[in-house]
Amino acid sequence: MNTPALIALGWAGLAGGFSAVALARLSRRAPTLATQALPSVLLLRPVDAPTPRELENLASPIDYAGPLEQVVLSPYRPRLPEGVRWLPSDPLSPNRKVGHLLYALDTLDVRGRVVLAVDADVAVTGALVEGLASPLVAGAALSTAAPTPVGAVDAAGRAMAGLLRYTHHSFRALHAMSAGAPAVCGKALGLSARAVEELRGLSDHIGEDLELAKRLHARGLDVALSPAPAWVPMASATSWRVPLERFTRWMQVLASHRPGLYPTVPLLFTPTVPLVLLAAALGEPGVGVAVAALVVVRTLLSLRLSALSRLPGEARRGHALTDWLTGEVLLLVAFGASLTRQGLVTWRGHTYALQAGGRMVRVASQWSGGPG
Repeated sequence: MNTPALIALGWAGLAGGFSAVALARLSRRAPTLATQALPSVLLLRPVDAPTPRELENLASPIDYAGPLEQVVLSPYRPRLPEGVRWLPSDPLSPNRKVGHLLYALDTLDVRGRVVLAVDADVAVTGALVEGLASPLVAGAALSTAAPTPVGAVDAAGRAMAGLLRYTHHSFRALHAMSAGAPAVCGKALGLSARAVEELRGLSDHIGEDLELAKRLHARGLDVALSPAPAWVPMASATSWRVPLERFTRWMQVLASHRPGLYPTVPLLFTPTVPLVLLAAALGEPGVGVAVAALVVVRTLLSLRLSALSRLPGEARRGHALTDWLTGEVLLLVAFGASLTRQGLVTWRGHTYALQAGGRMVRVASQWSGGPG
């Protein structure tokens, strides 16, 4: 067996072992929290210009049995149902979501209440509220939930859903395989007083969720994953530009926050298609068997993740058998695009220079005469 074949064989074995460990960890029975009285919850929903789908999410009733106040934070008053409060907020910080949250926490009375922050594109359920709030009551510094896209109908939407639901980039898999600071998604967070204290220093950061988890972990504090997912209803039509831009930016953020983890994306998270092509080109039976084994293990992992993220009434396997592979391809393309954009990120219409830890410094156009 020649050197390229040995490299391919080692790569397939490493990626397959990584998937097998993730599958084993995700197959363990999750610990259950002790039954306790449901806490009073302050649910903050930061949003700048809500879409019709986000307005539907904000108007949907939340079946939480405990005391709950939902407050929408936005510059302009959106159309809201009775019982949902609006707090005018128009922060000047580069990270407007963090700015919204800090303004609300300084304005509203949070005493005796658990603070949750959930993006407007999430359809909040009572199970999600309880899943985020209970770990904080039990002593965790931060809680998060796995974003779970639902209702995708076109190819781009299914690829994005496949990536976040059925691959190693699912936040359930990332949380299970985290070495060091746990993986956190800022779409749905539960914030302790200590987390809020750390959040105050992150209004000029992108990927503030990653940095927040890193800082809390460094202080020996717990970060918990909600057993309930954060359902994200998908638009009926999704342009390929949307997921490509989003995940390219995610890869740039990863390079800024976790530079040691960034090179593992093609090695461990998206190896299947490159290895299949390499096995076909080499024609080595041993490499072919190893790559076939990798495909089997990745398919089993996708089915396990599908079972953990199934929407009530959804088909048992959904699109897990196929969409995990398109999700991997999407992330691989995004990783490749991020290689050409190191150091700069475009976010919310502005371009920033990225520094270590995701800190953003505004880059002014050479024709603008400078910022402001």
